[in-house]
Amino acid sequence: MVSTSYELSPEEAKTTGAGSTFSKEREALELLVRRARGGQGQALVVLGEAGAGKTTLIEDAVGSTPDLRIVRIRGEESECDLEYAALQRLCAPMLDQIDRLPGPRRDALVAALGVGPGSVNRLFVGLAVIGLLAEASASRPLICVIDDAHWLDPASMAVLAFVGRRLPSEGVSLVFSTRTPVRGLQGLPELSIPGLSYAEAHALVGSIFPGPLHARVRDRIVAESRGNLGALYAFADGLSPEHRAGGFGLPRPVSRTDPSIDALYEQLERLAPDTERLLVVAASEPEGDLALFWRVMAALGIQPATVDEAVSLGLLELGVRVTFRDPTMRSVAYHHASSGERRLVHQALADMSGADLAPDRCSWHASHATLGADEEIAGALERSVGHARMRGGLAAASAFLERSAVLTPDAERRAERALAAANAKFEAGALEAAAQLLSLAADGDLDEYQHAQVERLRANLSAALRRGDDVSASLLESAQTLERFDVQDARDTYLQALDTALTTGCHDAPGNLADAARAARAAAPAKILRAADLLLDGLAILFTDGYTAAAPILQHAVQASRRQSDTRWLGLACRTAAETWDSDATLDLASRWIRRTRETGALAELPSALDYLAAVQVHAGELRPAARLVEDAQAIAEMIGQGHVGFGALVLAAWRGSEAEAAELIEAQRLDAVERSDGRQIAHTKYAAAVLYNGLGRYHDAIDALQPACEREELFSSWVLPELVEAAARCGRSELAGSTAERLDERTRACGTELALGIRSRSLALLTAGSSAESLYRDAIERLGDCRASAHRARAHLVYGEWLRRERRRVDAREQLRIARDLFSAMDARAFTARAQRELLATGERTRKRSVETTRELTPQEAEIARLARDGSSNPQIAARLFISARTVEYHLHKVFVKLAITSRAQLVSSLVAGPESRPLSGVGV
Repeated sequence: MVSTSYELSPEEAKTTGAGSTFSKEREALELLVRRARGGQGQALVVLGEAGAGKTTLIEDAVGSTPDLRIVRIRGEESECDLEYAALQRLCAPMLDQIDRLPGPRRDALVAALGVGPGSVNRLFVGLAVIGLLAEASASRPLICVIDDAHWLDPASMAVLAFVGRRLPSEGVSLVFSTRTPVRGLQGLPELSIPGLSYAEAHALVGSIFPGPLHARVRDRIVAESRGNLGALYAFADGLSPEHRAGGFGLPRPVSRTDPSIDALYEQLERLAPDTERLLVVAASEPEGDLALFWRVMAALGIQPATVDEAVSLGLLELGVRVTFRDPTMRSVAYHHASSGERRLVHQALADMSGADLAPDRCSWHASHATLGADEEIAGALERSVGHARMRGGLAAASAFLERSAVLTPDAERRAERALAAANAKFEAGALEAAAQLLSLAADGDLDEYQHAQVERLRANLSAALRRGDDVSASLLESAQTLERFDVQDARDTYLQALDTALTTGCHDAPGNLADAARAARAAAPAKILRAADLLLDGLAILFTDGYTAAAPILQHAVQASRRQSDTRWLGLACRTAAETWDSDATLDLASRWIRRTRETGALAELPSALDYLAAVQVHAGELRPAARLVEDAQAIAEMIGQGHVGFGALVLAAWRGSEAEAAELIEAQRLDAVERSDGRQIAHTKYAAAVLYNGLGRYHDAIDALQPACEREELFSSWVLPELVEAAARCGRSELAGSTAERLDERTRACGTELALGIRSRSLALLTAGSSAESLYRDAIERLGDCRASAHRARAHLVYGEWLRRERRRVDAREQLRIARDLFSAMDARAFTARAQRELLATGERTRKRSVETTRELTPQEAEIARLARDGSSNPQIAARLFISARTVEYHLHKVFVKLAITSRAQLVSSLVAGPESRPLSGVGV
């Protein structure tokens, strides 16, 4: 039996979560790292099949910390016959130390590596490598990672095994990873990486697949992967969304250029016809239904002995369900068969599935058993869409509609079904497939109503694929046509046009925001008032009559969106909730938006939903969870061909406050937004720049960023106004600060939420003097403490502390500034943390309070020793805990005292703030 290898990519390794799954294995590797830091060398052989997670675990433990020197090489099959080839690559970064070695050893190593003349003495070579590694570890502990050690050339293997058994007492460690035990490494300590348990694999599968995953398909994936991480990721790449969602998909073809896959093809060609046919049956039935499998075997006349042969050859396993021993064989078996053979199998599966028991599965297999158009099967597929949607959401429903359209003989009916399929594909995030089906629909004989629907979908596709700048105008034209046929459909299209105009912000182009708002105001009234109708009316009034007139309707629309079951407008409702300062509603709607997209398989919306929730979490002070959401959003956007998403990433980078990183991202997003005429994203970049510069105390730069954005107040005004008030107040631009505060005051009073009134008080306090200012600062802190806005509460403490210092009330100022600094430190808002720290020093505070930002100056080992000393451990106790000597503890503590500018252990209590891992984070979660 030929087995296919499953190697994890670096991206997959980064996101597997293997470090948390393999807790014992991770602890063993972390112990090796701690011992290396403490001067104890060790060799370790990490055993596990390809894709088991060896690289993930090693990288998670070793990482790239600055206090360690890491040298990595990989065994190469092509170099197996080249003596010392692997050793040469390992030693190359350290050859500047070679002259420090004794002459005979140096000469032997030079000869072995091929960098000089001489004879090779393997004992001297081994001793020379030990010396070279010791020299290389003089400044920092050294860890050498040798991946795929089973491919090392024998000479290198012998030397490295020799070294591993005689590691010096210095901080040098060797970590070998190999798929199978290697004779040359016998006797070295081993760490075996087991496969994931059923429960672990079951849980991990859900995190790998972004959309719906049918329970039976999930169980089959878990069974066939046999706990192998690489196999799970191979499934993720190999299954289409409709296949994952309901089992309605065909195995994807695999290339024979891979030697292991070519070997599977050769193995198939040696099988008896019946044996190959039963493999095609197993490959064509994605759920592994054992009862169905036996019914089909009987219908095709395949004897049980043939099944037994396939099992004995290691091709199939029959347990709770039918699974392939090597999952890649599923694709190979299906595509090796002729088209006629596949149709025969699909027909048998359709007949044995039963139209009454499983109408969706029956019609699906029947559709793949036919050649050419067939109205009976096309109609059966269309009637099964409801069943398919219940099983697998939009992805499954769109697959049925697409197949139905393809098999429809009548041109008019085909166009109608193609249009329905295109809409479903669009919602499912299959944008290119939607575009192809839309072309098929447009080629048919369409009436005026259908033509308007085609143009609407074409405009939506252009917006999603970022093609063209006349999307809003096209949607308005479609809406006006649809109004003659279906008022509700027309109003939804007007809302799409308005939302699109909000995004583009192109005031001079046809279909601009003002045109869209006026057209929406003139639209026929709704017969039954829905959340979408309230959104349409409120936004139209906002851009014709102003914020105060629109606020009550927009707030009504937000609450209606939370109550009603129509979830198509959750994204727009989220943005509206944010613009009306409703933090609870924003969180609720963003969370519902994500749940809806996952449950229905509407992958086109999922990146935006994740990205928006990330922004919500940033405002709640949850920057670390927000970072994970941003990564997920980006990965899914790239997977479905949407490019990048940016709002959450921008807000996160701005609040984190690392200037170089944030400025680079903001500028890249700005240039991209300008190229795409995305006015909303341009406004977001300006807001992000203002937050960054206000955090850094560069208030003039914040004003420069914000003033152009405020000229387009309809795009993002509610959140840019307080940033501009603060920047202008700090620059002494009283006229600009005052006029901006008036606009902010109007908006926040119109909303009346705790968040709005808290932001209002904080902003007005900046422009007020005396006791009135203090009352406003205290009101802001109280109000912002009652809503999901920890980041803004921290800023209220900060500006209050700054005001107190300027009032020469230093003791009171320190209290507020310490609160601000600690809140910002806990959430990892680095620029604001530094700003609070600067203000604290200006009050005359001399004890150096350490923040998350400043404690990064400590190495991981120094930080760990400092924390243990702070908590009362003696030097011998710390040494025993970390497997190092008491003298080493004393050495590191001395460096800690120097870095923290303290002189005693007692001062550690006040010089180290609690790390982020020990602080409960307030705010939101998914």
